[in-house]
Amino acid sequence: MWPEAVGALLLGYLLGSIPFGVLLTRAAGAGDLRTIGSGNIGATNVLRTGRKGIAAATLLLDMGKGWAGVALAAAVFPGAAVLGAVGAFLGHCYPVWLRFRGGKGVATLMGILLALHWPSGLVYALLWIGLILALRLSSLAGMAAAASAPVSAAYFGRFELVLPLLGLALLVLWKHRTNIDRLLSGTEPRVGASK
Repeated sequence: MWPEAVGALLLGYLLGSIPFGVLLTRAAGAGDLRTIGSGNIGATNVLRTGRKGIAAATLLLDMGKGWAGVALAAAVFPGAAVLGAVGAFLGHCYPVWLRFRGGKGVATLMGILLALHWPSGLVYALLWIGLILALRLSSLAGMAAAASAPVSAAYFGRFELVLPLLGLALLVLWKHRTNIDRLLSGTEPRVGASK
């Protein structure tokens, strides 16, 4: 049991730790993403480079590595899908290649949720996209979507997912602690706002 658990975590972690935002912006000649805007490696910060296509690709790839972490862990280590999910999430947030300074996990969590339980993933996506369109506050939308994950799992009767998803949601909130301070002070930048 332990070798399978460790293997699933490690497989998920290695997939999750691929810093697509950093790699794509560098390949496109947009510089080091960690020195741009907030310094975050996710799609919202990629958007600050003015490269919408690269931002969209980063979003999809960050979702994809979350989904792949679950799917591959389940295929290689049957019954270990949740551990693959945890590994992928931790890999994105704390990638060894970037000295454990990674992203905030919102897109990766969506990919994870779509792989673990797609109805909850659909709720997550609708809430995330809806709030971004309505409020243009990426951080608030991401935190609200993350908070919905354990609630949706419980609503749909997937109680075995509630605690793991609650842990991941709390980590999303922790990674957004500076955003929370800016939201409370009214200084959080909006998506699409001029610099």
